[in-house]
Amino acid sequence: MRDLSRRDLLRATAVGAGAVAIPSVIAGSSANAADGPGWPADTKYPPAQLTGRVVRPQSPDYAQASLGWDELFVHYPLVIVFAQETQDVVNALTWARQHDVALRVRSGRHNLEGWSNVDNGIVIDVSELKDVHIDTASRTAKLGAGLNQSEAVTALGEHDLAATTGTEGTVGLSGATLGGGFGFLTRYLGMACDNLIGAEIVVAAGADGAKVLEVDPWNYPDLLWALRGAGNGNFGIVTSLTYQVAPLTSVAYLQVTWPGLGDLHEVFDAWQRLAPFTDPRLGSQVEVHPDEILLFAVLAEGSEAEARKLLAPILSIGNPTVTVQTGGWGDVYAGFQIPNEDEPAKWKFFSQFTREPFPEKAVSIVQAFMEKAPSPDSNFFTQAFGRGAQRQEPFGGAAFPHRDALFYSEPGVGWGTRGEPDSDDAVTPIAQTWIAEFSQALRPYVDGAYVNVPNIGMAEWEKAYWGRNFPRLRKIKAKYDPHNVFQYEQSIPPATH
Repeated sequence: MRDLSRRDLLRATAVGAGAVAIPSVIAGSSANAADGPGWPADTKYPPAQLTGRVVRPQSPDYAQASLGWDELFVHYPLVIVFAQETQDVVNALTWARQHDVALRVRSGRHNLEGWSNVDNGIVIDVSELKDVHIDTASRTAKLGAGLNQSEAVTALGEHDLAATTGTEGTVGLSGATLGGGFGFLTRYLGMACDNLIGAEIVVAAGADGAKVLEVDPWNYPDLLWALRGAGNGNFGIVTSLTYQVAPLTSVAYLQVTWPGLGDLHEVFDAWQRLAPFTDPRLGSQVEVHPDEILLFAVLAEGSEAEARKLLAPILSIGNPTVTVQTGGWGDVYAGFQIPNEDEPAKWKFFSQFTREPFPEKAVSIVQAFMEKAPSPDSNFFTQAFGRGAQRQEPFGGAAFPHRDALFYSEPGVGWGTRGEPDSDDAVTPIAQTWIAEFSQALRPYVDGAYVNVPNIGMAEWEKAYWGRNFPRLRKIKAKYDPHNVFQYEQSIPPATH
């Protein structure tokens, strides 16, 4: 079977699973914890020292340590701390506050606007926190925030368990989940963040310190609500995540290819009227490339014959090539990964949700832009939502608001060669203009945006990402980070009253 040609997408989608049962083993009973932070605002902490694996500009591995996945953005931090344990994060956050140094939080390095890095500040990197504790009896998994999606899928798959993930294995588990998180299993198991039933998080404390909170539905429940869809670098530094996971023994995975764009109108219309409403075990994505149309589908606990039957109205269009793989989700997932080094170096995306089917004019816009795409690694990506587990909020609720979407979509473009900073620089303004014009042309047919695929320069981005939840998020920010220690270009500001 040929490799997935997705050199893009869901750059920041996620890991999780969709059950909502909460095991009693994680329940806490601290009234003070449930009531709020509860530490004096003027407490001074002893001077902190940086611990863990500390990388500075003079370190031989500084260039590699400071580089993000999207090489369009280059930053030069003062210091990078690779935490080896939670205390290293506490020390780094305290040190940053005591030295009045700008800070950013990083795990998988896939922040698509480079916001997990910073010039002349400290990057607190949790990517080496990779502990895995799986309780098969309660179907819970406590996973280190440094795991990427492939590592999490593999670890759970060894126990025939699964969680919703995006398709890109190198994307960090923590960032993907905390922004919402969706992929092939979303309609079956829900959003990744819906399955987040606990977290260990380091928050700013007192005048210049930091402390660790253990968050679950009974302890700091408002913070758990915020972490489910708005947790990326806004409230603290998550060091581990506890999920409710689900049994999954096998999947049927289909890749369907139509050469050229001649069948686009018929394929897209059939997909958008079938995929969001079919059996919720079936998750699917359509990608439109300059020279082909691709459909990817995963049927959980189903056979090839069943998957083909569910997709028959789409598969009957034109003369597509169909490849099928059945097996454990971990093996199937590993089979369609593309190594980072085989992808373009620079990327630009624009995220959006759709609540009504695209009319013919919208599909024509997609085709027109793909026919004048600035690089071969350009596409229009979609993810089916519709009727599925993601429509139901978890116990305690979640900040992620886009549950009623029919599908998610995203123009994307990649260019340049990895490790060559100036490669294809002439393409950069062309690619940026193409994304801006493409997204603007689709505005009548879409709304909202996905915080894991941030839209730089977007007006009212707060409403686009979080809708009516934004005012509540500002109040929670004021409660747990009143000094606005955790801030970046589109971070949540604390409420002022």
